[in-house]
Amino acid sequence: MSRLPIRPAATVAMLCALLAAGCDSGSSGDTATEATPTTATETRPVTSSVAVYLLRDGKVSPVRRTIESTPAVARAALTELLKGPTADERADGLSSAIPSETALRDISLSGGVATVDLDGTFDDGGGSASMLGRVAQIVATLTRFPTIERVAFRIDGAPVEAVGGEGVVVDPPVGRRAIEEQTPQILVESPLPGDPVRSPVRLRGTANVFEATVSIDVRGANGKLLKRTFTTATSGTGTRGTFDTEVALPDRTGPVTVVAYESSAEDGRPLHVVELPLQLVP
Repeated sequence: MSRLPIRPAATVAMLCALLAAGCDSGSSGDTATEATPTTATETRPVTSSVAVYLLRDGKVSPVRRTIESTPAVARAALTELLKGPTADERADGLSSAIPSETALRDISLSGGVATVDLDGTFDDGGGSASMLGRVAQIVATLTRFPTIERVAFRIDGAPVEAVGGEGVVVDPPVGRRAIEEQTPQILVESPLPGDPVRSPVRLRGTANVFEATVSIDVRGANGKLLKRTFTTATSGTGTRGTFDTEVALPDRTGPVTVVAYESSAEDGRPLHVVELPLQLVP
């Protein structure tokens, strides 16, 4: 398997969900949105959001899910992941390699390692590509949290060194370096598809592209090119790096699509294209 540096875990000042596993301090752009109670007799639960990683063409791809606020946000994220893609997400080409009946038995966190206990459905059926996808989805979803660097797996309560008949190795615990083959060349982790944004929009993610250069187009609802720019990742051409840039958007409201891609060194054509539909608000 390809290996590359794991993102360093951010230092978090508060003790975080010991046996409930993890907290999202917003390192990947996640924000909590609270619903205000309406009346004394009619209240809405306070909500927040988490990112879960589905698959697009066998590569991890994050989407946002709204959950009831809870200190056990890592548990909530896995619960959402195990639900699989929505109808709209399936229509958009997203899928999940995790069997739909998979149940989360438990999750705990210690020393930057999340230990996930899943029932036996998790490693039923499927070949190596499916098993690698399942592991990658779990690892990408959990290591988004700054308190989680790696993931250890249990099946029906028992620690496992490998999952599936193909023996996908999960011991020692798995970090993002181990899922490079299941990670797209350009991975935008914030904002997420459908997010409301204001100009300038802050784009954050990782890339493994030629000369670390990520090209960026902004297109209107009719596909018209509104802006073209680029950013540079911290490394590239065989080594995954991070990028964090602000893109000024046109003075308008409504749907826009940010398109991130690698320009071919041979003929300039776009490679590894990522389309990110957003809603530009005042």
